[in-house]
Amino acid sequence: MTGFGKGEAALDNKKLTVEIRSLNSKQLDLSLRLPAVYRQSEFELRSLISRAVQRGKVDVFVSVETQTVETPARVNRDLFREYLRQLNDALVYSGIDADYDALVPVVMRLPEVVSTQTDTISGEEQEALTAATEAALAQLDAFRRQEGAILIADLLRRVDLIEQYKEEVVPFEKARTETVRARILDNLAQLKVDVDRNRLEQEMIFYLEKLDITEEKVRLSNHCRYFREVAASEEGAGRKLGFISQEMGREINTMGSKANESNIQILVVKMKDELEKIKEQVLNIL
Repeated sequence: MTGFGKGEAALDNKKLTVEIRSLNSKQLDLSLRLPAVYRQSEFELRSLISRAVQRGKVDVFVSVETQTVETPARVNRDLFREYLRQLNDALVYSGIDADYDALVPVVMRLPEVVSTQTDTISGEEQEALTAATEAALAQLDAFRRQEGAILIADLLRRVDLIEQYKEEVVPFEKARTETVRARILDNLAQLKVDVDRNRLEQEMIFYLEKLDITEEKVRLSNHCRYFREVAASEEGAGRKLGFISQEMGREINTMGSKANESNIQILVVKMKDELEKIKEQVLNIL
């Protein structure tokens, strides 16, 4: 299910921003992009997000704005001064005038004068990062719930249409039976053979019973009722709704194979069309 959430947290000289975007996916595919200084918190962030988001392609972006100039490079001032003093003494001892413009670049390249290090974040900053992530997750959840409510409403409307088309089948059932009976009798008349009328009636009753779709209509109604119950009462109902829609499809297909009447076939096609839309939408529900 698609969604977006954004959370922010402010410190004395920093502002942390966490953005979470999700797309529909059968599994959880979690991607984190965060500054190097926060890499130490990646496991905690992944655990926090995984508990809140069961599945989906989820992209998380962490950014930090600071009001002070910061750099990962650190100059060891004591060591710099000692190197410079020793070089200056060596030049004086050698009778060479010191050229500090030339000495400074040399000293800066000496071992351990300049080091690059990744600072560990403070407990306060870790709490701020967690708070911003939780705020983004809450916003993401609200976004997804709103979208879910819209999807459920659309699904239920399509279930209502399927039941409406099922009821529209009823007037054509009796006419279909009479049409099939008349066609059989007409074909027998063309053969110009003597038949046992009692046996013929028995066989026609047996044949017409095979075309009866009452059982399929009853089961389809039950599946539609169960679909509504699950959609209204269960959390994480997407997978179960998918199973129910498959069962609805079986009954509709059987009705189509037994229809033997053009108007009923048209209604069956309409039911299948709505059911396909239901199956597509169910994939977007957790």
